[in-house]
Order: sequence, then C-alpha cells, then structure tokens
Amino acid sequence: MRTLIARLLRQSGFRVTGARDGREMWEVLAGAPVDLVLLDVMLPGASGLDLCRALRAKSGVPIIMVTARGEETDRVLGLELGADDYIPKPFGRAELLARVRALLRRSRGEAGEPMAGQAGERIHFADWSLDTRRRELSAPDGTAVDLSSGEYDLLLAFCEHAQRVLSRDQLLDLARNRMAFNGTERSVDVMVSRLRRKLEPTEDSPAIIKTVRGAGYMLVPTVKRGA
Repeated sequence: MRTLIARLLRQSGFRVTGARDGREMWEVLAGAPVDLVLLDVMLPGASGLDLCRALRAKSGVPIIMVTARGEETDRVLGLELGADDYIPKPFGRAELLARVRALLRRSRGEAGEPMAGQAGERIHFADWSLDTRRRELSAPDGTAVDLSSGEYDLLLAFCEHAQRVLSRDQLLDLARNRMAFNGTERSVDVMVSRLRRKLEPTEDSPAIIKTVRGAGYMLVPTVKRGA
C-alpha cells in the first residue's frame, strides 16, 4: 500500500518519502520539512492514531488518516487527535489525489475562491487574535496556538458569523475543510470539541463557543477586525 501510494503521488508530480513505521516517520520529519502526512491507522509498533496524537502535539502539518472502510471509531478518534481529513480503504487514484490537493490548498490558503480575510486582516475576539494571512491564532498572553487546517476553517466560520447560532449543517457548508467532517454530525462535534479545548483550556476560562441545545453552536464574544 505504501509503495503504491508513493508511486501514484510521484507520477502526479509530488515529492514523496515513505516510512514503514513511527521510527522511520520521525527520522524523515527530522531530516526535512514536509507539507502533508498520509498516516495509516494500522502500523507496526505505534499505531497511526498514537502517531497522529504525537505529531499534532509538535506540529501543525496537515494529516490525512488512512482507515479501513466502515471503521467510524477510527475516523472519529483520528479527528479528535488532530487529523485534518481521512480516506477509507479501498480508495481510487482520483479520490486520493483530490483529497491531497484540496488539503494542501487549504493549508496554504490557495483555494480558488476568495477567502475571508485574504487581505491579511486580524480578527480579534475575547483578547484572542486570528491572523488570516498567516493562519495563526494568538492567545491572550501572546503565545501562538497551533491550529490544524480543519480547526482554522471552523474558527474562521465562527468568526464570520459571531453571536449567531450555527447548526451542524450550516457549519458543514461554511467551513472550508468539509472533507474532514465528511458530512456527519458526529464529526462536527469532534472538531468543535478540539477547537474548544484550545480556546477554553481551563475550567475557569471564559466561554468562547457555546453549545445551544437542539440548535448548534455559537461564538459568544463580539468580533472586531483590524491590524
């Protein structure tokens, strides 16, 4: 599987380095920066889910999990641990290339449609700051908070519709990283939970994202735009 995927991606113009397990993956990442990681759940030694958790703790590199078809638990857990998208086996060449290219576009801010904040605005809410050009989130104390591609798209959707209740279907339509959600309400909940843990890290943190029972979610603070 690794050899076939690598060959397909190389034939499509990508530079690819394969890794048989977690040890080789860390060696590759230490040697040179990468733009995207395709991570199989089933690996010898540390599982793909364990590696996803460890990688996300160190880096915001886009991650696509490769899972067995029908294993919803693995897909949801992968999203909870920081994956941006997943692709179930078996999959075709066209689907793999489409997902890789789409995630790379989103992570680089190169989507064909005009993006909100493309002029390089900063979005401010509750002492947080979101730089839409660099796709960077700064905490109230000024520290940078890593966001996955999916978390960034979700937060931007909330900021563009602050203090409005958004249903899960609306979030699916608004967030650019729709493939990671894969059209399921459970996946939306997972992504919101991931984002909330970063915006509300302690029990006494002010509420940023509110759950509106039976309706959806809402960004609580007001939003201002500026330098």
